[in-house]
Amino acid sequence: MTAPINRPGKIIAIHLSYASRADQRGRRPASPSYFFKPASSVGVSGGTVERPAGTELLAFEGEIALVIGTAARRVSLDEAWAHVGGVTASNDLGLYDLRANDKGSNVRSKGGDGYTPLGPELIDARTVDPAALRVRTWVNGELRQDDTTAGLIFPLAQLVADLSQHFTLDPGDVILTGTPAGSSVIVPGDVVEVEVDAPDAPGAPTSGRLVTTVTQGEAPFDGDLGSLPAVDDLQRTEAWGSREEAGLPPVEKTPALSPELRAKLLEAPTAGLSAQLRKRGHHSCFIDGVSVNIPGSKIVGTAKTLRFVPFREDLFKTHGGGYNAQKRAFDAVEDGEIIVIEARGDATTGTLGDILALRAKVRGAAGVVTDGGVRDFDAVAEIGLPVFSQGAHPSVLGRKHVPWDVDVTISCGGATVQPGDIIVGDSDGVIVIPPALAEEVAADAVAQEIEDAWIAEQVAAGHPVDGVFPLNAEWRARYEEATADRSAR
Repeated sequence: MTAPINRPGKIIAIHLSYASRADQRGRRPASPSYFFKPASSVGVSGGTVERPAGTELLAFEGEIALVIGTAARRVSLDEAWAHVGGVTASNDLGLYDLRANDKGSNVRSKGGDGYTPLGPELIDARTVDPAALRVRTWVNGELRQDDTTAGLIFPLAQLVADLSQHFTLDPGDVILTGTPAGSSVIVPGDVVEVEVDAPDAPGAPTSGRLVTTVTQGEAPFDGDLGSLPAVDDLQRTEAWGSREEAGLPPVEKTPALSPELRAKLLEAPTAGLSAQLRKRGHHSCFIDGVSVNIPGSKIVGTAKTLRFVPFREDLFKTHGGGYNAQKRAFDAVEDGEIIVIEARGDATTGTLGDILALRAKVRGAAGVVTDGGVRDFDAVAEIGLPVFSQGAHPSVLGRKHVPWDVDVTISCGGATVQPGDIIVGDSDGVIVIPPALAEEVAADAVAQEIEDAWIAEQVAAGHPVDGVFPLNAEWRARYEEATADRSAR
């Protein structure tokens, strides 16, 4: 074993690589994706890392670091491991307070001084099986992470080969290979230890324990220079690892629509559904002022809500850029859900465009309803995603709105919409159905549709509407006799 390189030319880190971590996040990538960390972020064992003033979500990520031994450019999967010189422990520290505006690149959230401690020793890569390495992390002596490379989605050699397709990996470059489940928040005074070893290899080589102590910073960020730290419950959940660990109440999930209920709602027109809601005293179920981009489309699904607030310069600086609420909504929509957007009824706003529409379509969204405008209107229609809106408008985000929050109660087109409410839209418009009423409203609306079809037959046959529409006692008896005859056949 030798001392690790302190100042690599490149540090490349992977976003998600362990199955345990991917399952914890609820998304498993099809291919690896990466980000760079600056060489100035390298730290050594026994060093400190600062949690900046005004922040709360500094998180540790124990990882296996690969140190390139010989230059690699367009190497095959079989050749890749031979280009790794050493293996050691790393801690891919991250500040979730700065994550939203740099989502994906992680420039500020993971680029701080000391945010990539490495060491303390290098394991010779030639002496170990890359499929049999282990990484463990302790916080204040308590074991928090314990996984092996057998749990990787992407083998270590694949990362080397993949990256070498795009640029030369030089000797001394470091690849951070991802963290398993168990990453969480650390606070000033905490001591984090990470160790990488090969317990089944001869001599059980180890990196030794990489020790980092968290300190409290005193210098605040200057909001005039860039975005300020900002956190929400999503960032807290991902930083801590779960809502429970973050001290947040559990989210009450509304059950997905059953196939039977969905079929009934697809059969029943919104006019019939609204009539049934009116009979039950619900008169404010309409999302007014919207029409569909694809003629003849009908949507049925549960609401996933997105709220915009009126534009304000300081709020847009903290909430408008990066991985904002708008992007989070479209990235997290589930199969069969409908994204419902509160845009304050302003038609002069583009509340989504073709890229977000494509993301919703790929994730299986049933549609989008917004009481604002839609940019890339024709392109969105070509994607095949039904969108009910006030029409086309070319404006981009930041003209009238700040994307504020997801999965909250909103107002859309004059109707109150809660996450999990049932949304039905067709050529007549869009209505909101409380989930508790959906079964009976759907059943009665379908029954009424059958009755209306029979009435239409009578009118088409020349009968006057008086007494037929609605059915009086005489015509009711005829209807019941006719339907009884049909059901007996």
